Amino acid sequence: MISNSNIEHRRMPLSSVHANTWFCVCVRPCTSVMASAMEEFQVIVHTLPAPTSGTYSILRLTLIGSEGGETTPISVNAGANQHRLLPGSACVVRVWSEVALGRVVLVRLRLEARTGFPDLDWHCRGVEVRRLCDRQEEGAGLQHQGAEHFPCSRWLRSVDGDVELRNGDMCLLNSETVQTLKDHRLKDLHTKQQHIRWRRFAEGVPHCVDMTSLKELGPNLSYTRQSPGINLQYLRGFAERAESWSSFTELETMFSHNGSQNTVAKYVQAHWAEDWFFGYQCLNGCNPLMVRQTRLLPPNLSINSDILCPFLPDGSSLEQELERGSIFLLDYEMLEGVPANVINGKQQFLAAPLVLLHLNQQGELKPIAIQLQQAPGPQNPVFLPSDPGPDWLLAKTWVRCSDFQCHQLSSHFLRTHLLGEVCCTATLRQLPEVHPLHQLLMPHIKTTLQINIQARASLLAANGVFDKNVGCGLEALPVLLSRATERLRYRSLCVPDDLADRGIHTLKHCYYAHDALRVWNALHRFVSGWVDMYYLGDQDVEQDSELQSWITEIYTHGFLQLPHSGCPQSFQTKPELSQFVTMVIYCCSALHAAVNFSQVDFDLWMPNCPASMMHPPPQTKGMLTEDEILSILPDVNSTCNLLITLFLLSQPAADYVPLCQYREPVFSSGAPHRLVEKVQAELRAISDEITDRNKKLELPYDYMSPDRIENSVAI
Repeated sequence: MISNSNIEHRRMPLSSVHANTWFCVCVRPCTSVMASAMEEFQVIVHTLPAPTSGTYSILRLTLIGSEGGETTPISVNAGANQHRLLPGSACVVRVWSEVALGRVVLVRLRLEARTGFPDLDWHCRGVEVRRLCDRQEEGAGLQHQGAEHFPCSRWLRSVDGDVELRNGDMCLLNSETVQTLKDHRLKDLHTKQQHIRWRRFAEGVPHCVDMTSLKELGPNLSYTRQSPGINLQYLRGFAERAESWSSFTELETMFSHNGSQNTVAKYVQAHWAEDWFFGYQCLNGCNPLMVRQTRLLPPNLSINSDILCPFLPDGSSLEQELERGSIFLLDYEMLEGVPANVINGKQQFLAAPLVLLHLNQQGELKPIAIQLQQAPGPQNPVFLPSDPGPDWLLAKTWVRCSDFQCHQLSSHFLRTHLLGEVCCTATLRQLPEVHPLHQLLMPHIKTTLQINIQARASLLAANGVFDKNVGCGLEALPVLLSRATERLRYRSLCVPDDLADRGIHTLKHCYYAHDALRVWNALHRFVSGWVDMYYLGDQDVEQDSELQSWITEIYTHGFLQLPHSGCPQSFQTKPELSQFVTMVIYCCSALHAAVNFSQVDFDLWMPNCPASMMHPPPQTKGMLTEDEILSILPDVNSTCNLLITLFLLSQPAADYVPLCQYREPVFSSGAPHRLVEKVQAELRAISDEITDRNKKLELPYDYMSPDRIENSVAI
């Protein structure tokens, strides 16, 4: 075995490793060591080129062999003449072992703070190891065998202690043949499980990671988002105006200063009161997940065929339209009895509407009946298109307010943010980094931990945006999230099943459905190809104990062991696995794009989607003027405060990563790279088709265009 004193160093350039960089090369051990040395290795330690990747700290390195032996730790960068861990550098050392290592299967790294210097983290790119062979022919000297690569691509800290790298080959546990690597998998997961734990966010709500700060998260699970640069000048300065807008003209003045460049928002302002646009938003707005075809009237909807005949085609009846499949339903029953917020010292109000819509022969979906509360009765009238204009407009506005609550907390936060966090936490705890599904999933789910920690500390906390500006405040948050979780079904997360179950997959003007299905199918083919590479048959799926632990943890902590959710409790087949993984990637990328990046477009004109209402739902008709609607809508300050938040949350980062664009090394070569190239080509074709279609539309729909879909939930 060799101590550091047995190694002599000299500085020399090694242009074949890294141009214009000086390297510290371990040349020769002392004679006593040389006599007993059995194996010799050349090791190259790479630092990422980013400007802050280097460190002053001392790096110690150990090689671990397949036979269980290991080398004595050596210092890579200690001593006056040693190499420095600078950005983009490569440090070359030679390592000897007195015992036969067999194949080098692990490289152990330990970072130690250097006395008198800042304890900086170090971003290791990876390590290369070459065995040096002593050929017997005269003059042949030492020969290099092929390099074994041990990728890292992560930050190392002195507090991490020993970090062990293995080669970049992904494999399942049953494919491991070396006991040392099997033990390493278990140790890796045990370490992660000690650091990454579950905690309850609220009763009846998916569990979250047990962290409250980004410092706990560490550098490898956190990120810096480059802001696109948003002008909020014309939304600030209204904080003291805890009063209603004085007129629609005043509201239009604020809108014109903030929406003049937003063509969608201007279109919304022009058409928000029209029935066809109300239906359009059910299909293509911020929340296209609520509307569904119905063949039966809800028993608590106080309506009959005679009342609705004037709004149906001549000669038809409600029964005939139900049978044809042209009647659709919005049901916000999860809002019934949810406690409403108090904003600016004023009690707010919520409704739980039932809405019937009719699909006419022009393909327009129009509302034909609105009941604002679930229980029928004389003080809960059914509003109709034939009612006085202000009454009908207010009824639709109440529905839009209810939709805002369900959109934010169910369609958006639960189905993308919380689901992504559950899957990320389970992946870190149950799938080691060498598992092929760990590598496939992490680019799509890793960012959810940071954004959700930040959301719980700000948006969802006391004095946050929900507390100060939204009808569902802090008291209502856990109630509505719990109800949404109890109603969550796995089928509703899988696009083909969801669209078919809701009967919207064939609607000509449902662009969300058309685009979602195409993106889902491309992702599903990609995921199925990935699964095929590592699981030869269904038996491999059943016998993957790490995979089974992963889905068990998701079922337990995400779907709260609710059997009616339909979430798999185990996997028996490759198709089952492919569908579930596709669902995770889709919800954390494409679905998030649809429900998040559309918010400012549809919410900037506040009456189209008010976050709260200051009067209770009307119990009579014919007593309202259009100007009086303003007194029911949010105050000036809460309107502008909420819009500031939506502007910040609705813009992709300047450096966002588009769907299925990967920076991770595992996707850069071989069969994985070919799969990535194939799905990228499919997604480009979908983007081109959406662009061509949108040229023919008065109001383009591009939220599901793959070139605009972020690879993960990063905002």
